[in-house]
Amino acid sequence: MTAHERTRFDPAELGPKAFYRVLNSVVVPRPIAWVCTRSAEGVHNLAPHSFYTVACVDPPIVQFTSVGRKDSLNNVEATGEFTVSVTPEDLFEQVNATGTDFPPGHDEAEHTGVVLEDSDVVGTKRVAQSPVSLECTLHSTLSLGDSTIVFGRVVAVSAWSDVVRDGRPRIEGLRPLARLGGNEWSTIGELKEIARIPFSRWAEDPSIGQALRGD
Repeated sequence: MTAHERTRFDPAELGPKAFYRVLNSVVVPRPIAWVCTRSAEGVHNLAPHSFYTVACVDPPIVQFTSVGRKDSLNNVEATGEFTVSVTPEDLFEQVNATGTDFPPGHDEAEHTGVVLEDSDVVGTKRVAQSPVSLECTLHSTLSLGDSTIVFGRVVAVSAWSDVVRDGRPRIEGLRPLARLGGNEWSTIGELKEIARIPFSRWAEDPSIGQALRGD
């Protein structure tokens, strides 16, 4: 194995803003939650959040993080619901534009030409041009420093029928964008598929480990 010289990044020395840039460059690629919320007055807000993942399977819960107090967080707390739409490649510029710091009360979808439609279960709309949307009710929030994690219980998933195969939405139909460091984004690129190796097979066939170790 080739020895590489390493650079150390110390959060205490760099400070929050500089270290945030380092973290964003390392925790990659990050899926994007295109979060649509509705204010108490009925105005919709659409914003991309790249601190996003599955939090629990049973019950089904997803989470996204609001860095600072933003409209998404305020609206979720006010109405108790939100939707998450997949961010498709062909809406790259619109996804980025909905991250603009519009003042409260502005409808990002209207400003950027993104079409919203009624959801099946919740009262908040979803992105009509997205192949898959999750409809969520607020489960809970957790405050950590300058951020708030929003946990949403998934009450429905709506997918275009032509992206569903073998009982699930398929990645080749979703073509989702992902966030990297700085102003960098990525697409799914080359697809690789591999099955997990059960220990029983590993134990029976020493050549598996030998190949991985390069013996």
